[in-house]
Amino acid sequence: VIGICNTWSELTPCNGHFRELAEHVKKGIYEAGGFPVEFPVMSLGETLIRPTAMLYRNLASMDVEESIRSNQMDRVVLLCGCDKTTPSLLMGACSVDLPTIVVSGGPMLNGKYKGKDIGISDVWKYSEKNRAGKLADEEFVSIENMMCRSIGHCSVMGTASTMACMVESLGVSLSGNAAIPAVDSRRKILAHYSGQRIVNMVKEQLTLSKVLTREAFENAIKVNAAIGGSTNFIIHLTAIANRIGVPVDLEDFDRLSQDIPLLLNLAPSGKYMMEDFYYAGGLPYIIKEILPQLHKNIITVSGYTVAEQVADAECWDKDVMTKANEPLSTLPSVVVVKG
Repeated sequence: VIGICNTWSELTPCNGHFRELAEHVKKGIYEAGGFPVEFPVMSLGETLIRPTAMLYRNLASMDVEESIRSNQMDRVVLLCGCDKTTPSLLMGACSVDLPTIVVSGGPMLNGKYKGKDIGISDVWKYSEKNRAGKLADEEFVSIENMMCRSIGHCSVMGTASTMACMVESLGVSLSGNAAIPAVDSRRKILAHYSGQRIVNMVKEQLTLSKVLTREAFENAIKVNAAIGGSTNFIIHLTAIANRIGVPVDLEDFDRLSQDIPLLLNLAPSGKYMMEDFYYAGGLPYIIKEILPQLHKNIITVSGYTVAEQVADAECWDKDVMTKANEPLSTLPSVVVVKG
């Protein structure tokens, strides 16, 4: 019996396609001989919730934990997206420690404005121009209309994209999960494969505590440094580690990030978007490039090691992603400042 934890909600555009995505997970489960049972939990999205969805992250994690614990299910698939939904679902699942696999919702398509790509982070720039009288109201509304062209989470390397990369680098999702656009058919294929895989994990008893080891958390910290991920990563990864009982502190983020070069050119600090990241080769290539600095032989939910998962990864656009010996920057993208 496979539970599908679904954060679908019309209030959360990041997760608005999860009803359909859940059907593809179910097909994979049925094919592999399992019985899927879909259940809802609180959906958190920064798009509408004020002042912040962070107020409800722990509440959502309790919802997930008690839904799994109090109902008879053998394995769990977590459907999550947006900033707080991903860590809250994983936190709740960690407290129960069943075999679990994550399927992210994926980023929205790049926004388009006068021949240029724009993303959610551009809204503040244009808003300030509008407030200063340098951008007409009509044009500001037009930009807003062009910014979010599809369902999915923010297209820049904000917290939602960082969280999607986090679950892949931790090894709790299938390889390639992080960057596939929400409306790309390959997102449905990955959901289908995830459904098949979770059934096969029954025999292996591959619980979260076997995947989320100290080594997995160290890998995630280093990958986050290589992609220039959100600083909220520190808050959420620490909470997940505490739930699974692995010691992770602030010093780890500072120490483990020091020797990791920045390899990804993504907004808001760079040029490109998540859609471009996927077409360029996605997170598997980044992991492959820094593999000598990672724990490469630890197991992932796929049943393969980190090294085996990324063995065939390639880069198709060197302007989006660079080699480890030709980084965008040798300075650490994460530094803990004190005083």
